[in-house]
Amino acid sequence: MNLVRLAARDAVQAARVLSEVREAALAGRRARIAPRPVIEQSWDRVLRSGVDPERDVRSGLLPSDEVRRRREESPLRQVLPVLREGLLSVADVAQHIMVVADADGRVLWREGASPVLRKADGLGFEIGADWREDVVGTNGVGTPAVVRRPVQVFAAEHFVRSHTSWTCTGAPITDPRDGRLLGVVDVSGPLETMHPATLAWVDSVAKLAEARLRELHLASLERLRAVAAPVLARLPGRAVVVDRDGWAAAVTGMPYVRRVALPKSLAAGHRWLPSLGACTVEPLAGGWLLRAEDRPAAPGACRIVLDLAGRDRHTVTVTSSSGSWSRELSPRHAELLFLLAEYRAGRGAAQLAEDLFGDASRTVTVRAEISRIRRYLGELLRHRPYRFREDAEVEVVLPDDPSDLLPQSTAPAVARKRNAGREARSERPPV
Repeated sequence: MNLVRLAARDAVQAARVLSEVREAALAGRRARIAPRPVIEQSWDRVLRSGVDPERDVRSGLLPSDEVRRRREESPLRQVLPVLREGLLSVADVAQHIMVVADADGRVLWREGASPVLRKADGLGFEIGADWREDVVGTNGVGTPAVVRRPVQVFAAEHFVRSHTSWTCTGAPITDPRDGRLLGVVDVSGPLETMHPATLAWVDSVAKLAEARLRELHLASLERLRAVAAPVLARLPGRAVVVDRDGWAAAVTGMPYVRRVALPKSLAAGHRWLPSLGACTVEPLAGGWLLRAEDRPAAPGACRIVLDLAGRDRHTVTVTSSSGSWSRELSPRHAELLFLLAEYRAGRGAAQLAEDLFGDASRTVTVRAEISRIRRYLGELLRHRPYRFREDAEVEVVLPDDPSDLLPQSTAPAVARKRNAGREARSERPPV
């Protein structure tokens, strides 16, 4: 049965069918119709998180000054005109509201039809509310943030019973520069307003917002390039001008680099950077001037911490005698670095392809991703075979529950590690 099509024709009947599916799933029974995979996987995650399906949990709202601070710091404020133009005019007519949440699941903006806004208030869907999946269950804000793709949640596909009279469609908005999640845009309303085309509509507007962010970034690099050109023209040796996030605007005396990995807190002076080695850092309007020092860099012993404890956020932190820096990882980079930490002696491209895809022939994909990782880890990552530098201390921080290890990963090697963790846990004697 195509429930999406049924919902478009008869929302009430579709809601009734989904209610039966939800009740069976929560009772551990086999339903006559299986939930959609994206919903079933979300329910599994939410159950492990301990969310009560019968209890309407409302976390504390952020105070107004904190909402204001987050709005001012969020890149999403730059694309609000795009979101409003693409969504609000239709949403208002269709009795929907538009909601924009940040990467933490906090509702920062909420606009649309007044009657629907009042109904949203009754659900706690308010400015400053926390709508992460592991807080309020399967929903159109938290679930797209976890799976990193657009999701429509209709009626009893919501995990919490009080939300089942609602329909939500959300799409993640990511930073086009590095894939970092910026937040989610969601269109919600009463279940009778559900339409199957809403998913494609919201996704298209989210992509327009990402395109606008890309345009703004390129424009800022052009402005920085105009400032950098006369400065670099006077300099001997190797130098690069980057913005505050490390994106290159101009170079001299060296091949063009797209991005330079910068420490979290960079200051002027002599520094050591993975991709440049020893260099002098000087502030420049809107960015940094990095002048490479033509002398051997001796970073000394270093420690690499791969933090995989979070469900949807993973980082790598490098600490050496020159300081410390961190970077948020994409899901694929988290998988690769985890595998290299597991196999300290190294893995070839074919072995990593087998680990990731169960297909040893997909070496081109592996080599491309490793090349991207080396842009920020530099010489900390060796090749032939791929491995961490031998004198680096590598620590992996794992989640308490083995099932939460890279939960979105379908890599065979990661699945084996999850299963081994579960078996080891089940064999522990009771305390």
